[in-house]
Amino acid sequence: MENKLVCIAGLCGAGKSEVANKFIEAGYAYVRFGQITLDEVKNRGLEPKEENEKPIREEFRKKHGMAAFAILNMPKLDELLAQGKNVLGDGLYSWSEYKALKEKYGDNLVVVAVYASPKTRYARLADRRSRYGDDPNMKYRSFSPEEAKSRDYAEIENIEKGGPIAIADFTIVNEGTIGELNKQVEEVLEKISNS
Repeated sequence: MENKLVCIAGLCGAGKSEVANKFIEAGYAYVRFGQITLDEVKNRGLEPKEENEKPIREEFRKKHGMAAFAILNMPKLDELLAQGKNVLGDGLYSWSEYKALKEKYGDNLVVVAVYASPKTRYARLADRRSRYGDDPNMKYRSFSPEEAKSRDYAEIENIEKGGPIAIADFTIVNEGTIGELNKQVEEVLEKISNS
């Protein structure tokens, strides 16, 4: 079996980071697509929050096209795959990103969608700070329901985020307990390793 590039897609608060953690525990190298935005926010001396991040994400896409985050992360992905590692790409966003990755990696690309209803996601997002405390890497940021809804609309309307979710090889529905989520992830991991 050749090394796999597994990309996780889903809206904010669906549970992508929890799923990513299980892949990391299984030995996958980790690349967070959106880290490029947060790094740029910090480089500009801005506070990491949605109103500062959104224009930067859109700026990257204006400069590099809708596949920007796939393109900008490909050198890192290639390096890890060349080292013989399976790689987890956390945060596949746009249909164009999916197409660019599929064109380059072919059948070695596996997309895992993580789904949860807006009601469930918004409740999780509002509660993140109390659950995760200080988070210097900003992996678990809190959003108000209004911020989360605004982000959902922007991601669906402006960056084609629904496409990778719709075409995913596997879909994990995360409406229950962490144990139920972990069981689904373990099943997906097993199927990927046997493919």
